[in-house]
Amino acid sequence: MALRDFIIDPATLDLSHVIADEQQVRAHIPQRYEMQQLSAVVYEDGAAGIVAGYKDITEQDFWVRGHMPGFPLMPGVIMCEAAAQLSSWLVAKHNWFNGQLLGFGGLDNVKFRGLVVPGQRLVIVAQRLKFRAGALIRCRFQCFVNNEVVCEGELNGVPLPGTENYQGG
Repeated sequence: MALRDFIIDPATLDLSHVIADEQQVRAHIPQRYEMQQLSAVVYEDGAAGIVAGYKDITEQDFWVRGHMPGFPLMPGVIMCEAAAQLSSWLVAKHNWFNGQLLGFGGLDNVKFRGLVVPGQRLVIVAQRLKFRAGALIRCRFQCFVNNEVVCEGELNGVPLPGTENYQGG
């Protein structure tokens, strides 16, 4: 992928400058336990609709034991989930859906370009492409390991009806 195609050049991100750690991420997204796929947020520009974060991949991740025994590979769908959670964090932080939770509405143009294994850090960058307040957000996303693209695509997020007063479970 050419440098001009990056949302943000991952080599320029300061991954030690955490603006939201796991606890602060949980203040904005509902995923917990095995389903939380976002370790930290390290960059956010709400006006431009760009956000960056990461997921540290460990031997304890729920998929390691079964995908695939002896050669654990992070499932592509989990990479997409991490991108969705990062996008959801941005939406919730700015209350773009009036307090409603963001749900998956679809994926387009997804490509898997590399392997992700335990011990690596998956860096995720997302950019708002289209937005209708309270109705839809469309984001482009890129996932990196060691500054190399491992996954990219576009996702649609929609507000989940009946979640305006969600307080967690």
